Amino acid sequence: MTAALADDLGLRRTALAVREHVLSIGAGPVGTHVGGALSATDILVALYREVLRVRPEEPRWPGRDHLILSKGHASAALYATLAECGFFPVDELATYGSSAGRLMAHPTTDVPGVEFATGSLGHGLALGAGLALAARRAGRDNRVYVLLGDGELQEGTVWEAAMAAAHYRLDNLTAIVDRNRLQISGSTEDRMRLEPLADKWRAFGWQVSEVDGHDFGQLVPTLRARPDGPAVVLADTVKGRGVRHLQHRKQSHFAKLGPEAYERARTALRATA
Repeated sequence: MTAALADDLGLRRTALAVREHVLSIGAGPVGTHVGGALSATDILVALYREVLRVRPEEPRWPGRDHLILSKGHASAALYATLAECGFFPVDELATYGSSAGRLMAHPTTDVPGVEFATGSLGHGLALGAGLALAARRAGRDNRVYVLLGDGELQEGTVWEAAMAAAHYRLDNLTAIVDRNRLQISGSTEDRMRLEPLADKWRAFGWQVSEVDGHDFGQLVPTLRARPDGPAVVLADTVKGRGVRHLQHRKQSHFAKLGPEAYERARTALRATA
């Protein structure tokens, strides 16, 4: 077995574990945004396992790279990834949504590894641009990654931040768009057309890469690349990825899975592993 294949298998195993955690959280007392968490899982696993410079035992290490989950409603995938990477015990995932715990429905900085409280869509890229500009002015080589939803791109603040990042040529800033083409009310193209999306980013002065958002062989080298200005990765993904009967369905946006629905989803997930 080649090293590349071994790495890919390890990443896929981690992604399966994260997806299982997402379903378990979705079967909890408050439910969660299952579909968008499952579409973002492989992106998060690629970042935390292969790309980001982080120290789980020292979450606020000054030399770390930064990940901002601008689509904060996908918190279940972020928490599960952080737990699988050792930022906090996996058992704590069972406290999601509990008033006695720290794993809220949207991320907060009480959680090790979370940089900002997010969830009000449209603000993550501006936060990332600010971090990237501050790092450059301080002479630090920290890189900043911002994971956005595609429906989120309908927010005007995203494009204000994109314009500023290009103006300052922030070569330490990478945006990733979870392009699953669905938002809570239906198709992104029916609600507020985004295409031609790559051309829009290029027009704002960004370097654009288009990848399969579930292919680690494409994700990892693209996310590791060092551009000479701000870069955006348009990751083609599937809402509900891994659970066949939830895929491509707006109904998977938020779910509170009962016992039967949970078992069906978990069985379907394991059948695709």
